[in-house]
Amino acid sequence: MKEPLVPVIPMSHTAHIRSHRKPRRSATSSIALRAGVAGGVLSMAAAGASASASAAEPVTQTIELPTLTADLSAQVAQSAAATQQAAANYELRAERDAAAAKAATEAKKDLAEAKKKAEAKKKAAEAARKAAAERANRSTERATLSASASASTSVSAPASGSVATVIAFLKAQVGDAYVMGATGPNAWDCSSLVQAAYKQVGVDLPRVSQDQSMAGTDVPLSSVQVGDILYWGGKGSAYHVGVYIGNGQYLDAANPSKGVVIQDLSGYPASGAVRVL
Repeated sequence: MKEPLVPVIPMSHTAHIRSHRKPRRSATSSIALRAGVAGGVLSMAAAGASASASAAEPVTQTIELPTLTADLSAQVAQSAAATQQAAANYELRAERDAAAAKAATEAKKDLAEAKKKAEAKKKAAEAARKAAAERANRSTERATLSASASASTSVSAPASGSVATVIAFLKAQVGDAYVMGATGPNAWDCSSLVQAAYKQVGVDLPRVSQDQSMAGTDVPLSSVQVGDILYWGGKGSAYHVGVYIGNGQYLDAANPSKGVVIQDLSGYPASGAVRVL
């Protein structure tokens, strides 16, 4: 049997020469290569920027705080409680000190006030004792004058010496108070004093100064005598009266500030005078 014949294909004369062309890269390989290059460039840039930043700014070290343990927490709480208690104690002491200082001030003030009141009471008691003694002396003088007048005068007509009785009674009232409308025994107004003085010798005078200026006989001021009644204002409309006691003086219940006093007639000249004794 004959072997089959294999056809012989003629070869090119260049078939035995290796090609110098580089194998063509696929599109996928090209993109991967480009991405790798770009990533490397970016990594280098980031590293450079990080190095620059590190050179420009100081490195700050972050210290992590230790975790509080149960014992440490208890100690902190105990310390806070002790601090709060100390503050409360200090505040309490401050309040007590302030209260003590205030109490001391109030006590000092009360003591001063008590001393002041005690001194005032002492002065008032002394003044009352003095006034009582003066009233007793005046009562004795008035009783003596009244007894003397009763023995030497009658109701209808005064006897000799009645003027002296009137003057003695008036002088016994010096220092008494002036009170409008008062009629004695320790306070008078001008007309009640004159009326009471002349009543000691049995002469009944009107109550008010206007009417008293109309009583008795008119006397020129240049001829007044002891015991004459002086008046100020018009006759029948006088607003004040007193009694002449001699030596250019008169006695009257002057006003609330002076009371019963002896004054100089030259300092307050009268408007007129009448004589009833």
